[in-house]
Amino acid sequence: MDKKDILIIGGGLAGVTAAVEALDNGLSVRLLDRGKAERFGGLANWAFGGIFYVDSPFQRKNGFQDSPELAFNDWCSAAEFGPEDHLPKKWAEQFVSRTTAEVYEWLKPRNIKYIPSVQWAERGIAKQGNSVPRFHLVWGSGKQLVQTLIRNLREHPMSHLLDIHFEHKVEDLQTTNDQITGVSGTDLSTGKVFLYEAAVTVLAAGGITGSVEKVKEHWHPDFGTPPAHMLTGSHLVADGQIHGVASKAGAQITHLQHQWNYAGGVHHPKGDHEFHGLSLVPPKTAVWVNYKGKTIGPNPMVTGFDTRNLVEQISKQEKKYSWQVTNYKIAKKELGVSGSTYNHALREMNKWGFAKTILFGNKGLLNEMIETCKDFVVATNLDELVVKMNALTGTQDMDVNTLKKSIHQFDEMMLVGKDSQDPYIRMLEKLRENKGDRFRLANYGPIQNPGGMPFVAMREFILTRKSMGGLQTNLESQVLDQEGKVMDGLYAVGEVAGFGGGGIHGKRALEGTFLGNCIFNARVAIQSILGKGVKNEGSPVAQKA
Repeated sequence: MDKKDILIIGGGLAGVTAAVEALDNGLSVRLLDRGKAERFGGLANWAFGGIFYVDSPFQRKNGFQDSPELAFNDWCSAAEFGPEDHLPKKWAEQFVSRTTAEVYEWLKPRNIKYIPSVQWAERGIAKQGNSVPRFHLVWGSGKQLVQTLIRNLREHPMSHLLDIHFEHKVEDLQTTNDQITGVSGTDLSTGKVFLYEAAVTVLAAGGITGSVEKVKEHWHPDFGTPPAHMLTGSHLVADGQIHGVASKAGAQITHLQHQWNYAGGVHHPKGDHEFHGLSLVPPKTAVWVNYKGKTIGPNPMVTGFDTRNLVEQISKQEKKYSWQVTNYKIAKKELGVSGSTYNHALREMNKWGFAKTILFGNKGLLNEMIETCKDFVVATNLDELVVKMNALTGTQDMDVNTLKKSIHQFDEMMLVGKDSQDPYIRMLEKLRENKGDRFRLANYGPIQNPGGMPFVAMREFILTRKSMGGLQTNLESQVLDQEGKVMDGLYAVGEVAGFGGGGIHGKRALEGTFLGNCIFNARVAIQSILGKGVKNEGSPVAQKA
């Protein structure tokens, strides 16, 4: 088979971006993906679709002043980089300085549009997070983003330079004279062995969070022992297999203990496998309790501030899962599900439907979760609720008096409302300062409100989503070996590279930085390849040279 300029391993957002950028510059591409054709685009198809931009037109229009300097300070505060994290920190500085120019502007002519209101995620608690809103939500969700790029790829004027092969599992990197010259593996559809060569190989095959076993193996010591039961919001093929392939060839792997997990995971009603989960956007007007019914603390459990802290607090409980309890009226207004699957109006670009869910809540979503998700429990009184909660867990762990006390204390705080000095209320008031958050919050009021019944309880597990460590790369996306030297002919982009440098985020992500970095460091890789004059004899680039 003909030798291509570039082999791309992985058909997620990073791999697709690299392929588009390569075709834009006349390079021939062979893209191999381990999944089936219907999964083309990878995890981005499930993503909510937020992208982190700095000093964007949307920020300026909404009156938010931002700069690369401010964004970098926020990033470093949240990341808590260690003294050895030179490359991750440099990648972070490079990204915040160039994301708007090289991601937003690159997507703009491809007709990617955004929700006008910029969202404010990860504000921080003990550590400063985003000091201004930076989460730009793609109109149509992550699925619209990646499918648009796939259409760009398939309809590209240079598409004759592109070969795509699905169900191709890469098992070895081929080396000639200390240079990576291709890959070999198995065609899962036929069982046959393949061998492909190229001037350059780009790894873009995702992370480790599809494997609960891998996540537990690299569980961060800050969180104690890993939960006995976790859910995953990633594809099963994101199992670290390509990390092992690269490591066998000498690549350096770093920071796999840094993972972006969510506290509000529930079993996916239409899941592909036993551990398949959904990440709730949990109601903020809800009491968040442990398995006995005691309020989890000491930090208030409110989403939108420090996702890592929520996971850490739950992980330090004796039984490492949690419950949120609220009422139907509040849940209808505040409950959401992250990702594209259950955000029908966003995914289908239904403006009126989307506006209705913001202004009036999402009754359809709540009812669907109650009817189809086994982790939702509904009752007209707390005694009945606790009986159902214990029936679900198969234990007598939930104590009705403990739960009643937690809810009573929460309701007293809510009845005082905005004048309360309780840290929980101060965090809600902080959220209300931003228009995008204010519309999604219920009015202050008690959970035990007869007009809001019935009670709704949600059992929530830690849900894995993204691994923030991976193959270490230099600032050109070239993979480094165990001694920190460039592995000739080998690049890594997206999650497999820890989104840049083997760990660009440090301990925390500021959200919107996963999709953004998949695009950014994929483009960095192709531009580096072009700068080094990589071209195959007989390719259009070679013929022009």
